[in-house]
Amino acid sequence: MTEISVREYDAKLDSKKRITLRNAIFEYFHVSELEDGRIILEPRELVKPFSVSANTLSMMDKAVENIKDNKVSGKLDLSKFED
Repeated sequence: MTEISVREYDAKLDSKKRITLRNAIFEYFHVSELEDGRIILEPRELVKPFSVSANTLSMMDKAVENIKDNKVSGKLDLSKFED
C-alpha cells in the first residue's frame, strides 16, 4: 500500500546546511538518513503527554499520608493577595 502525499515542495539548504519545514505541526523529529540520499523525518514528542513521574506520585502519596495523620500546617492567610 502506498502512502498519499499531503504536501510537496522543493527546498534548498541554506548556508549552514539547514532546511526549513513549512507549517510543521511538530517541533521535534527523528531523522534517518538513507544510503541513497533520502532523509526520513518522523515526528517525536520528547515527553509523554499527561504522564506523571514515579517520584511525583510517591510525593503525592506521602502528602496524602500526612493529611490522614493530621501532620499539616495551620491555615494560611492569603487576604493580602486579594484585590
